[in-house]
Amino acid sequence: MNDILHWDLCTAVDAVKSRQISSYELTQWSIERLKRIGGQLNAVFRLDEESALKRALVLDDLQAHHRPLGLLHGVPLAHKDLIFMAGRTAHIGSKILKNHVPEKSSVVMDYFEAAGQVYTGSLHMTEFAMGPTGFNQYYGHAKNPWNELMVCGGSSSGSAITVSARMVFGAIGSDTGGSIRHPSTMCGVTGLKPTRNLVSAERVFPLAHTLDCVGPIAQNARDCARMLTVLMNQQTDYELSLKEPVKAMRIGIPKHYYWEGVDSEIEKVLLENVAVFKSLGIEIVELDNPEMAPINQMMGILMGVESLQVHHEWLKQSPDAYADQVRARIEAGYQYSNEEYQNALTQIKRYQAQFDDQVFAHCDVMFIPTIQVHTPSIEESTRGTLDEVLKGVGKITHVTKGINYLGFPSISVPGGFSSRKMPVGFQLVGKAFSEEVLLRIANAYQSQTLWHRQLPPTA
Repeated sequence: MNDILHWDLCTAVDAVKSRQISSYELTQWSIERLKRIGGQLNAVFRLDEESALKRALVLDDLQAHHRPLGLLHGVPLAHKDLIFMAGRTAHIGSKILKNHVPEKSSVVMDYFEAAGQVYTGSLHMTEFAMGPTGFNQYYGHAKNPWNELMVCGGSSSGSAITVSARMVFGAIGSDTGGSIRHPSTMCGVTGLKPTRNLVSAERVFPLAHTLDCVGPIAQNARDCARMLTVLMNQQTDYELSLKEPVKAMRIGIPKHYYWEGVDSEIEKVLLENVAVFKSLGIEIVELDNPEMAPINQMMGILMGVESLQVHHEWLKQSPDAYADQVRARIEAGYQYSNEEYQNALTQIKRYQAQFDDQVFAHCDVMFIPTIQVHTPSIEESTRGTLDEVLKGVGKITHVTKGINYLGFPSISVPGGFSSRKMPVGFQLVGKAFSEEVLLRIANAYQSQTLWHRQLPPTA
């Protein structure tokens, strides 16, 4: 059974299909870890043990009768609590929706069921997906599997934790300003934020609908490619693109904003990876990228106004049912007029074109940090006044949030460790609908490195 610890998602699927292990046995293994390690790290909101084991038996029976097997056949997965499963509680990490039971599953959940997943339950998330650390006032802090005193990242906290600590083989997350990429980096796994509207967000609880993206968190780029194929209802086989060469492709390193203010140790760890890209025959170019301040301002307007649209009535009725930092961030939407909101929407195409001209005309992908600072401790991230806490939040989202406004795809990849023995990650950002390129370069990088295969102490 110890061998399973070193399996990734695709290996696990192959093991079940080849009858090296049954889906039932693999699901039992996963559930035991979700109970033991998931409880220790506060990563799981709801464990569906009975239904998961029944599902595994059904899938084993289908295989015994030589029925067609899906891309995720027999493998235990779990997902962020805002990815609905019909008839199961989904409180979105909140007090207000503690008794919420959706009547229909999210569309992407239907796709995963059709592909043969064993759904084991819902995972910890920040309250209403509003926060990058894993903070949750009502359900407790989720803990980082590399060091339980450190934040795990958010808002897709449980998704990254359970993949990192090898409880499940993949998890769906959502990303509005970095909520797939932050926890993926802090927990040492791979997370992909797809192009805006590429993946269906139908019946996924929204934070800010223009910025929201649904995407995969897994051990490596190949697993993310498999999951993205399923998230797209198999319209595109993203694994096929992994076989194409990366030699002579171009990676751009921007001169402005993204590397300004980055912690010197984080910068050193990440830039050491440039040698890996060069060894693959990839050309490194310098970019004179656009100014980010106006883009971040536009993103803030969309986030504020659209999140307020979701919560306006609840805030009037039950303001004290929100954690202070969550309510403060949502209520920021009151400061913006409808004219400012409409302007922020109409400016998206202009800023996208600016990036295409100044960045993607000169490179295939842009190479930047995911987070500029060391992973903070839980104590550090909650200490001080509300303003001080929100300032710390801003440091974590500094290099991720503008990408959601632009709508570009971005993959966060494990790229080393700090002297604090915590994972450090980088982003590869591409032009719209360039997921195949991002996955191909990330997969080539991971063929030469072992960061994504490291096991945290809790695993």
